[in-house]
Amino acid sequence: MSQTDTRTLPSRDYAAFLFDMDGTILTSIKAAERVWGNWAAGHGLDVAAFLPTIHGRRTEDTVRAQNLPGIDALAEAARITAAEIEDTAGIEAIAGVADFLASLPRARWAIVTSAPRQLALARIAAAGLPLPDVLVSAEDVQRGKPAPDPFLLGADKLGVAAADCLVFEDTLAGLQSAAAAGMDSVVITVTHTHPVETDAFGTVDYAQLRAVQTQDGLLRLERTGS
Repeated sequence: MSQTDTRTLPSRDYAAFLFDMDGTILTSIKAAERVWGNWAAGHGLDVAAFLPTIHGRRTEDTVRAQNLPGIDALAEAARITAAEIEDTAGIEAIAGVADFLASLPRARWAIVTSAPRQLALARIAAAGLPLPDVLVSAEDVQRGKPAPDPFLLGADKLGVAAADCLVFEDTLAGLQSAAAAGMDSVVITVTHTHPVETDAFGTVDYAQLRAVQTQDGLLRLERTGS
């Protein structure tokens, strides 16, 4: 998607906003594809066909999905993560997200990512974004996206009901995870090369969005100027 979606913004108020990381608040595609491309080539995979599959899922889940003989998925995932932590070149914040996050009460937002915690910390720092009080990472759940567990844990850690959370995502696995958790979603599309099939509202970035706090202390998503 290259422009804002025609679907309407969510019309209700929320207790909290939950953000995926890669592709949603920052772009790390170049760095991730450098590391994963080298790994895929080293294992004889079709790199061009493989790279689109790496986004939105935990590293170990992606490794296991390749069904490579004689592979220790956890050990391979650890090596890939170490390489990704070292390679942060080209990581940038999504347009408008720094101001958007700064406008939110700290107790009302969290990052829920499929990345390991140390990789998430490295990428958030590289993008110059604030670290939230609640960060759910790959190690925190037994089942990663598209299972609902990561977002359910994010809501629990914030002390809010799952149904009262709005999720910001960029991948189909993440959207499926949010839906399974009973949460509404907004799709950030700046890194998309083709549309994601979803009924959720889509927007390129955060430049045209703002968060308004209601008198009840809830959060409402609006377009700037509205």
